[in-house]
Amino acid sequence: MAMNVGSGGGDDDVMVDINTTPLIDVMLVLLIMFIITIPIQTHAVKMNMPAPSTAQSPPKPPEEVRIDVETDGTVGWNGEVVPSRPDLERRLAQVAAQSDQPEVHLRPSKLVPYKHVAGVMASAQRLGVTKIGIVGSEQFTN
Repeated sequence: MAMNVGSGGGDDDVMVDINTTPLIDVMLVLLIMFIITIPIQTHAVKMNMPAPSTAQSPPKPPEEVRIDVETDGTVGWNGEVVPSRPDLERRLAQVAAQSDQPEVHLRPSKLVPYKHVAGVMASAQRLGVTKIGIVGSEQFTN
């Protein structure tokens, strides 16, 4: 029993690698066919929405009261100067007595001492004004 171990020096070596090019071509054609034949998925949620009613009018904008506090402590009510603290408190009591209170926008001047602004806010809180806010506070960031 003899075995030939060395290379025989011939060109008749058999190629044992498989040619994968036709296999890849067939796989790509199948992939394209599957993509084409898949039904398109729609992701819609059907909702029963109420029909728009023309009987309702759009909501009215909220009523606003503008209180300006100047540098010297002068208080303005919608552009009109309030002569005294009791007059301001009377007006704030009228606002607090309303069932649907208007929004009170407090606009202090940049250089006003805090005690004047705090006095107006304390009066509003004591009399029951619930919708109050400081407007124009971006001037204090600089």
